[in-house]
Amino acid sequence: MGRGFRRSTDTEEQIARKRNRLVLEQARAVGLIGRAKDTRLSVRLPAGLLETAKKRAHVSSDTQLLEIALSRLALEDDFGARLGQRKGRIPAEIDLAI
Repeated sequence: MGRGFRRSTDTEEQIARKRNRLVLEQARAVGLIGRAKDTRLSVRLPAGLLETAKKRAHVSSDTQLLEIALSRLALEDDFGARLGQRKGRIPAEIDLAI
């Protein structure tokens, strides 16, 4: 089966690790990561949030979690927003009859 596709035998952890790898590969491909790490981030947040997110992402370090989370956010498409902007804009000449 093709790379990145889910197999019925994949565990939740395997799926999360594949998704993480693909996100990081895409972020690297567009130049978001891969260069020197030149920014330090300090944040206070609930410990439960951090631990739950790390468990769900199947990562062990705060840095791994933040790199994946920020990459996903930076790469997120704007499909929903674009779809909402098209409301009521279907050209009259399009035949919608099924």
